[in-house]
Amino acid sequence: MKGTDMIITQPHSQIPTHTTAPDAVEITPDIEAGKICYFPHLTFTLDPIFSNPASVASSLGGLSAKRKSISYNPQTQHVKGIASDAPHYAAAEKILQDYALFAKTLITTLCPFYNTHLRVGRTSFRPLEVQGRPSSYRKDDTRLHVDAFPSMPMGEDRILRVFSNVHPQGQERIWRIGEPFKEVVSQFFPRLRSPWWKERQLLKMLHITKKERTLYDHYMLQLHDQMKYDLTYQKCAQQQTIAFPAGSTWVVYSDVVSHAAMSGAYLLEQTFYLPFTKMRTPDLAPQRILEQHFSLQDRQNMAIST
Repeated sequence: MKGTDMIITQPHSQIPTHTTAPDAVEITPDIEAGKICYFPHLTFTLDPIFSNPASVASSLGGLSAKRKSISYNPQTQHVKGIASDAPHYAAAEKILQDYALFAKTLITTLCPFYNTHLRVGRTSFRPLEVQGRPSSYRKDDTRLHVDAFPSMPMGEDRILRVFSNVHPQGQERIWRIGEPFKEVVSQFFPRLRSPWWKERQLLKMLHITKKERTLYDHYMLQLHDQMKYDLTYQKCAQQQTIAFPAGSTWVVYSDVVSHAAMSGAYLLEQTFYLPFTKMRTPDLAPQRILEQHFSLQDRQNMAIST
């Protein structure tokens, strides 16, 4: 595996039984420092019903380039991306529910500092191959990027994710990992425009965003888009290739680690949200790093909006 300086390998083949167990070594400092905590032997077992990649798309109701995954919202217990009368709906729902519990147990055990403030987001199952999927550049996850969402502003929240490669035939999940976030920001921030007057309020009023973007959201989304748009950067940026084998799991703050998914199928993903003020080291948050680049006018606009 290349890129070992970005990877902190963990020995676990199962989740420690409790936070005080001898093998429950806290991973919080590593992930906050922009590392990927990698569990090569921590396996989530996929239902045998989905062991045939050739038929899984049809069995789940016709996944396509536009609908590349199914997802589960633990708050509403609603499954999205698959018809309720589709073949194996109940089995797919159970996979997502079980994986949500698996990922939450992993994080609450190895990141106990977060437990009071951690919010559970969506669980996703992505059975389709990443490579060769048609997409606009903004949605092309084979390009280096940090995570930001056009319609869902993060505000003070961090994006923490657990991934598991559950490919039944042993295919690796290939990622590229880019340069540190501070270096990305230093390179791209001069290209980013300040928000127009009342722009953030107007986007919310028109229901383009679910809530008002903060200055952080405004710049973070531009950063995401500019990284993906710049093909010279994609080719020439400092980067490493990482292969995650089937049966492995990894944990990463995807809003600060520049990453691109190059190939692979059968990925399970669990998202968590954590206010950056509740981190062990809040100054390592992308919110704090971007703040250092805000102009005086930005700060005045932020004061007016609040």
